[in-house]
Amino acid sequence: MKNGNTPGTPHHDTPVRAPEQKEFWGSDAVAAMLRALDIPYLALNPGASYRGLHDSIVNYLGNVRPQMLLCLHEESAVAIAQGYAKASGRIMGAVVHSNVGLMHASMAIFNAWCDRMPMLVLGATGPWDAARRRPWIDWIHTASDQGALVRDYTKWDNQPGSVPAAQEALLRGVQIAQTSPRGPVYVNLDAALQEDKIGPMAQLPDAARYQAPPSVAPEATLVAAAGRLLSSAKRPVMLIGRVSRSEEGWRQRVALAEKLQARVFTDLKVGASFPTDHPLHAAPPATFLSQDAATLLREADVVLSLDWVDLAGSLKQAWGAEPVSAQVIRVSTDAHIHRGWSMDYQGLPPADVYLLCEPEAAVPLLIDVVTPRAAGAIVAAPAAFAPAGEAVSIRAIADALNASSSAAELCITHLPLGWNGAYRHFHHPLDYIGSNGGGGVGAGPGITVGAALALNGSGRLPVGILGDGDFLMGVTALWTAVHYGLPCLIIVANNRSFFNDELHQERVAKERARPVENKWVGQRISGPDIDLAMMARAQGAVAIGPVTDSAGLKAAIKQGLEAARGGAVCVLDVRVVPGYDTNMSGSAGQKR
Repeated sequence: MKNGNTPGTPHHDTPVRAPEQKEFWGSDAVAAMLRALDIPYLALNPGASYRGLHDSIVNYLGNVRPQMLLCLHEESAVAIAQGYAKASGRIMGAVVHSNVGLMHASMAIFNAWCDRMPMLVLGATGPWDAARRRPWIDWIHTASDQGALVRDYTKWDNQPGSVPAAQEALLRGVQIAQTSPRGPVYVNLDAALQEDKIGPMAQLPDAARYQAPPSVAPEATLVAAAGRLLSSAKRPVMLIGRVSRSEEGWRQRVALAEKLQARVFTDLKVGASFPTDHPLHAAPPATFLSQDAATLLREADVVLSLDWVDLAGSLKQAWGAEPVSAQVIRVSTDAHIHRGWSMDYQGLPPADVYLLCEPEAAVPLLIDVVTPRAAGAIVAAPAAFAPAGEAVSIRAIADALNASSSAAELCITHLPLGWNGAYRHFHHPLDYIGSNGGGGVGAGPGITVGAALALNGSGRLPVGILGDGDFLMGVTALWTAVHYGLPCLIIVANNRSFFNDELHQERVAKERARPVENKWVGQRISGPDIDLAMMARAQGAVAIGPVTDSAGLKAAIKQGLEAARGGAVCVLDVRVVPGYDTNMSGSAGQKR
């Protein structure tokens, strides 16, 4: 159900209209505040601790603005909210039941934290007033400090004690979540607060007066200093990390690189940020720098880091234990979010000029102050690969997908560990939206569904290429996509193993002179093989496979794309040979 500009899914669970009422409950006031804040969706797994809020969304708001999206697991609810933010840049909500739901959701919240994605997570607790708790169940679902479960990887949390305090908590939480560096916040609603009658509805605070601030402009003297370093550089490099999905920001980064004739590096951990087939793009995007890329980086005399995820680690890859000889310009607000518990802030990088602002605020200013360099000073050599061959591999999946689609048609929502950045070029911010952030396996299906929610009606088809372990842990997220009519394609690169850990066990065995033949023990997902296509069908999705040969792969991907374009949620089970293609400069090869 769509109402003007109100967001909505193709399928809407429309409730019976409730009679007009003159008295209201605490949760009605909370729901009204969510609407005033323009929270479009609440992904949730239901629970009695927030039955009051649930009723208010359905019977007071009519399940519109926000619209509830039923999920079969709290991890999926949060992953959907993360995928929505990754593809749209907008915040939505997730609701989890009491302490147990929050514990289920905690890994997905950590992913969103590391990914710097804004999100409003609503929770609930049994009545804080012990005299009002039901025997047994309310006691085990009440914690003295529930927010402590996620406090070290949320930007802010609160347990308000009154309706006005709850409304203020929502205003503050949404503002904080959307202020750079962005991230999840948690608001815990007392069940008694939700279910207390409040009489007439009080006037709501004006949400427009509590919006997140705009990007902060860097100090002019620092911009000038950065401009002088870049203008005098002979071998400048741009490391492009966390940036927005803005098309204007994309064009400005290209303009700066071309004016400087700077080598550009991008990162598979974050979304597409620069055209990967541009002559200045120095090496295929990767999770870690390849040896060739590290060598190129070491040649730089000035490095401009645009919120690169692990600047210290990449500099260490290039310079090793030696001091970094290049001048470093660091552009990032990330220090504002660094905490003591999680080490996701990475190593401490050197910086000769430090602009504590978002890249989108700095880049246009740098364009204005740098001196152009002669065109053609640097041309990146494209990666070369031998044909994929007959083996069904991740490379073969990429070739078949490229042959069956144009870049502008698809939004790649997830890539498996064995993906080589040269397999597919990115030309737009929505061509690829990045990894799950925290390395938490099981997020891929939910993130893909969240991206499908954000891209619904845009003309772009979300495609997630997942490992089998990731798919198995998050498969029930597909039910939500099917139920609400959110088309997408998921291609499972199914090697029947937690193969990355096989490689780790192989390394340990070699170091200890022990049999590498045993690396599969406790890793292989076989005996029996799992019918992934049947699991997808159980969620209501269209399923194809298992695909076991290259000829069948091409036909299957074409069929899967057609099904998703027709409005289906489609899953391909592709039985790939184990192996990672990491050779960036010669023929394709497997990391063994």
